Amino acid sequence: MLVLSRKLNETIRIGDDIVIRVVDIKGETVRLGIEAPKSIEILRGELITSISETNTEAIQLDASLFTKLSKKL
Repeated sequence: MLVLSRKLNETIRIGDDIVIRVVDIKGETVRLGIEAPKSIEILRGELITSISETNTEAIQLDASLFTKLSKKL
């Protein structure tokens, strides 16, 4: 893992076409701006975790319903 310190308006470049810029700093919160091609999907880490947990719960629920339905048939 690469760890960098950046100040307001400083950037980090990833490859030739992704730029991450520190846009604002308030207390312990840092706002970042990300410039990237539209073809690159950018998602927050906690959103991915939430989606993964929801999908896992849905699979378990589906398996439970399937078992109940199978027993009735």
